Amino acid sequence: MAASQAAQRDSAPAAPAQGAAGRWRDTRVTLDDLWEGDMTSVTIEGQDVLLINVAGQVRAYTNQCPHQDGPLADGDFDGQTLTCLRHLWEFDASTGCGINPANAQLKVFGCKVDESGAIWVDIGR
Repeated sequence: MAASQAAQRDSAPAAPAQGAAGRWRDTRVTLDDLWEGDMTSVTIEGQDVLLINVAGQVRAYTNQCPHQDGPLADGDFDGQTLTCLRHLWEFDASTGCGINPANAQLKVFGCKVDESGAIWVDIGR
């Protein structure tokens, strides 16, 4: 496991608590499933979520390009840049900020990895 994965794992709770922090949802994806440079999509309470492992740090975004709602999971990820397949819009995979066009932005979801490697996402509901 990369040092950055261990750091993210160590800083996350064992299992995000319910109640005030009860919006955290288990994606049923683990770090063993999502290697560095990989991405996958999951559906959480009807929300399509893109999970992407950028240099050992897992990020979660809406799985829709803001241009024409194309599924980003069908696009290309080179380890740094996420490219939508439909019209080649590009995003910084670490931040969700647009590269081309620069004024685009992906919707960002909270994302944590617990000590077992389970990936949790807060979709804000």
